[in-house]
Formats: sequence, structure tokens, C-alpha cells
Amino acid sequence: MDWDKLRIFHAVADAGSLTHAGDALHLSQSAVSRQIRALEEALDTTLFHRHARGLILTEQGELLFDATASMVKRIDSATARIRDSEEEVFGELKVTTTHGFGVLWLAPRLTKLYEKYPDLKIDLMLEERVLDLPMREADVAIRMKEPSQADLIRKRLMSIRMRMYASPAYLEQNGLPESLEDLASHRLICQNPNSAQVLSGKALVQKLLTYDIRTGLTVNNYFGVLQAVIANLGIGVLPDYIIEDFPHVVRVLPDVESNEVPVFLAYPEELRHSKRVTAFRDFVQDEIFAHRRQLKAMGAD
Repeated sequence: MDWDKLRIFHAVADAGSLTHAGDALHLSQSAVSRQIRALEEALDTTLFHRHARGLILTEQGELLFDATASMVKRIDSATARIRDSEEEVFGELKVTTTHGFGVLWLAPRLTKLYEKYPDLKIDLMLEERVLDLPMREADVAIRMKEPSQADLIRKRLMSIRMRMYASPAYLEQNGLPESLEDLASHRLICQNPNSAQVLSGKALVQKLLTYDIRTGLTVNNYFGVLQAVIANLGIGVLPDYIIEDFPHVVRVLPDVESNEVPVFLAYPEELRHSKRVTAFRDFVQDEIFAHRRQLKAMGAD
């Protein structure tokens, strides 16, 4: 089958418009339309429903688009690996991690990576859903549990724990709790137990909620919990890795914490020799080491 026609079909299906696909491909609308008609004739099927607002894939079109999407991912992957230089680090690197770790820990540190590799392009995908690395939904993942997918290189970066924190202003106004029973007179800020999160964090929240806490706020990510804590709203359940960047927050009930949560970095075996992946992996490891030293200096261990 003519790859050029498939490439044009994929662009049209992705854009939902002959005009937009033509702009992306630097082709006229009529040229794109001719290629689509030729492909439909070759396959003896209709690939698009046409209407005034654009194009919608038919059932047969959906099947072909799934196939071309997989082909495009593989070609992009092969192209990136071929372009990986012996001495330079450049090109796109798709990194996935959780909202909390990505927003609160990783993104603020990326300046250092770009200073060293200014031609690198990071596509940071913050998802609680675990993306499929072998299918190239992402190149590198940082997750709060060991990946179970096959054919992955994985490295344990560190362990974290969920702990309780509050602002000095909140504690000055409401007092410092000395026991779990004292939480009944405080506002608890946490992720909803039904939202996607690490099991150890969920277990700690469920335990705290058994103490008849009079008022609370649930947020579906740790960034929201942190913002509420900084705004003096209550006592928040947060991962301990945030305290280096927010040293003014105060740990509450230091004996209460979740079980350890392992943090893993993983990438496909086929990217073992990728200079982009190696650069990112080494950067994260260096930042982890610096993070640990900082926590020890702060007495957080």
C-alpha cells in the first residue's frame, strides 16, 4: 500500500479537515482530497463521513487510523533513535509521571536540564494513568510503584512517605495537635480516598478520617492540597518530597506517616542507548541525590 497516501490519510484523520491537513503537509486542499479519494478507491471503502463542520472517520476509517497511528509512533521512535548523536543531546523526549510529582518536584528543576541541553524538547505528560511505554505512549516514566510491563529498564530512585503538614499561621490560630484525637477539631485537607493515588497515601487518609474530623477539603491532586495548606486552610496530607521547596510548612504529628512508597524511573529496552534518555535519567538521579542531601541538612530524615 502506498505509504504516502497513508501518511496523508493520517494527517487528515488527525486534523479532521482537508484544509488543516494540507497546511500541515504543505499541500493544496485539492491535492489532499485526490489522495484520499484514491486511497478509498484502492481499499474499496469510505474512510470519512463528510459534513459542513469537517470530517468524521467511518468505522473502516477508525481501523485504518489505529494502524497508521501505530506506524507513525514507530517511525518517530526510529527517527529519534537514528538522530541520537554520539556527542549531542537533542530532540523530543516524552516523559510521563503523576500530577503531584511532575508539578511539585520535577517541573521546577527542569531549568537545570535545559541549561545543560538547550536543544532538548521535553513533552511532560502528567497522568495518574500508567502509559504504555513499549507502545511508545511515552519514552520515560517516573511512577510511584514498580512498573509491571515487560521489556522495560527500571531503576528505583527513592522512597517517599505521606505525612501531615500545616502553615505556621494556621497552627498559631488553631493550635498544634498533639494526638490523632486532636484532629477532630481541625480541618483536614487531602486527596479524596476514591481518587487515583498511591495505596499507602489512601490508607493513611482513610485512617485519619476515622477520627471524626469536623471539617475537611478534598482535592484530586497534591498541588491543590499544597495550595490550600499554604493558604492557611488546614492540615494537609502531602508527600514528603515537597518540604525542600516549601521549608516554611510545619510537619504535624511527626510519628504519623504512611508506609514507604517506592519511586521508579523506567524506559523501554529499545531506548537503552538513547542519549536523550541517558541525559534525562542522569539529571533525575543527580537531583535525587541533591534532594536527599538537602533533606538531611534540614533534619527531615
